[in-house]
Amino acid sequence: MMLSFFDQFMSPTHLGIPLIALALSLPWVLIPTPTNRWLNNRLLTLQAWFINRFTQQLMLPINLGGHKWAVLLTALMLLLITLNLLGLLPYTFTPTTQLSLNMGLAVPLWLATVIIGMRNQPTAALGHLLPEGTPVPLIPVLIIIETISLFIRPLALGVRLTANLTAGHLLIQLIATAAFVLLPMMPAVAILTSTVLFLLTLLEVAVAMIQAYVFVLLLSLYLQENV
Repeated sequence: MMLSFFDQFMSPTHLGIPLIALALSLPWVLIPTPTNRWLNNRLLTLQAWFINRFTQQLMLPINLGGHKWAVLLTALMLLLITLNLLGLLPYTFTPTTQLSLNMGLAVPLWLATVIIGMRNQPTAALGHLLPEGTPVPLIPVLIIIETISLFIRPLALGVRLTANLTAGHLLIQLIATAAFVLLPMMPAVAILTSTVLFLLTLLEVAVAMIQAYVFVLLLSLYLQENV
């Protein structure tokens, strides 16, 4: 019986229990924990360097009030990049291909930035809805447009991450199926298809890291507007 290409995006179950919670908690087990020693091994040193550089780059344009988000955004970056990369391994499940999970991450964090802006600087937060120097007849239209664009932000965050990862996984599976089918009939074409598959896999590794970075970067930009 031929399975659908979209079956790979279904949450695995065992005895009727969804295992998505296990898939979400597994990356934290794989990340090495720092030690109290003066000298760490190369892996811990590389991990600390990456986290420090990423946090510094992320918090550079944000004032001191927004630096409280550094731990949250860095942890979110590590979670997303680990889930995306683990999803490229065979016989694995990628939770970030689920729109419900991505929206569950995007909506509360976006809403938190909006609430912070309304609480700390309500005038500036509401001022984003109306650009300076707008002609009077266009004021109601621009306010409606900016309000709609404000509420579309979390939807764009979740859909962007879901669509990019889903399209990449489907493309890899399609090309892998083509290479498997062509191998007994046209070996030369199958080898060429396998080469394309290898290059596409490398591209998907880059996409997995870039999409995690873009998700956190956009959240930091929303935070920068409201602190």
